[in-house]
Amino acid sequence: MLNPPFMKRFSRESRSPAVTKSGTFYYPMWLAYATGVLERAGFETKLIDAPAKGLKIEDILTIVKSFKPKLVVINTSTPSINKDIECANKIKETFPEIFVTLVGRHVSALFQETIELSESIDAIAVGEYDYTIRDLAFELSNNSPNLYSVKGIVWRNNGKIIKNELREYIYDLDKIPFVSEIYMKHLDIYDYFYAHSRYPIVVIVSGRGCPYQCFYCCYPQTMFGHKLRLRSPENIAKEFEYIAKNLPFVKEIMIEDDTFTVNKKHVEELCDLLIKKGNKIPFSANSRADLTDYRILKKLKKAGCRLLCVGYESGNQQILDNIKKNLKLKQAIEFTKLCKKVGILIHGCFMVGNPGETKETLEETLEFAKRINPDTVQFYPLMVYPGTEAYRWTKNKGYLVTENYSYWLNEEGEHNTVVNNPQLNSEYLLRFCDRARREFYLRPKYIIGKIRQSLKDFSEGYRNLKSFRRFVKYLILRK
Repeated sequence: MLNPPFMKRFSRESRSPAVTKSGTFYYPMWLAYATGVLERAGFETKLIDAPAKGLKIEDILTIVKSFKPKLVVINTSTPSINKDIECANKIKETFPEIFVTLVGRHVSALFQETIELSESIDAIAVGEYDYTIRDLAFELSNNSPNLYSVKGIVWRNNGKIIKNELREYIYDLDKIPFVSEIYMKHLDIYDYFYAHSRYPIVVIVSGRGCPYQCFYCCYPQTMFGHKLRLRSPENIAKEFEYIAKNLPFVKEIMIEDDTFTVNKKHVEELCDLLIKKGNKIPFSANSRADLTDYRILKKLKKAGCRLLCVGYESGNQQILDNIKKNLKLKQAIEFTKLCKKVGILIHGCFMVGNPGETKETLEETLEFAKRINPDTVQFYPLMVYPGTEAYRWTKNKGYLVTENYSYWLNEEGEHNTVVNNPQLNSEYLLRFCDRARREFYLRPKYIIGKIRQSLKDFSEGYRNLKSFRRFVKYLILRK
């Protein structure tokens, strides 16, 4: 199970894969979940995260030679896809007997295009791939494998491309092993960092799929669908207990669902369990900005919720409507006030360059961010990925600068939007994001607040120092 070499600390699992300015570095979470499924099924499995350790293709070939796998599963992303295929080529050239399979959002959206790029690609697992890879492994372990029986793959058969029946989504997520077990066995937890969270951190999910239709969001449109599927509160609470017992050095748990707070009843039941069990581990989660229920927010705080990561996206209501956010600005303002009232921090996400965007709406977004004043923020340009409505919109309008996926990043691996609309070109959007970060973070009021926070809480102070050291070259040194 390979997160292949690319740039060091490149986060393929991020919703917008890149080397981040804040130093945030994601776990190869979906590979890890699938690794757990394979091991539970009895397969000897090795999970390798090359970007975490700065491994090169030569290192991977050495590991493959030693481990002697029958199946290699390669994680992919849009910006790294050319290098990912190069990795597949190297493995296949060196070990032609190995069955090479690609997984991830990019290849799920463009499976036909991708598999035609190289004969080294034996198969692509489309969409949610935990059970697909397990079933593929079972077939490959037979003397006479029948790959026609494996749902969810597109594969190569004597020069012909075969598309099998799609696989249904996994509804009983409690049957999936705890991903924290897999991290502990295969990875170095100290390699991974979220700028908005305490360090070290463990990242899990409590559910898959998102019922909302935001036009830019990758995972629901390419991997996990719009049907919300949830682990039971009891199962999630048990993983919290497992982490507390077996990884006592972990300072925070991040619940990386697309929208953890969608099902209020589920959230409340989990909070009640965590409170009853005396949970001591702070946790953070992704939330929508329309959770204006003071009672639930208060219960979240009591259960250990330290921070919510929130996609505000824009400070202009028409822009929010254009991207199908299904959010009102007044809801976002009320939500922010309630979070501050109960003591939950907010990491606010703002995205610029959306349909209808102008220089004036960009300034509205910046002023809105300053007004609601989250604990931390990120400003990033619209990043469009194959399989999403945003990608189709950009392409149909003729705004897509290139379809060379390597240009989705700059030379340092940072976001480099390839969207040019008549009002705002990509260079202007990138400059605005840099300026917005400086204006937000270098306000005297904000800096004084951060100093007070750091003096009051050592853990917050360590997080702030680690993030600030990373941010210096972007906030102060860069012109």
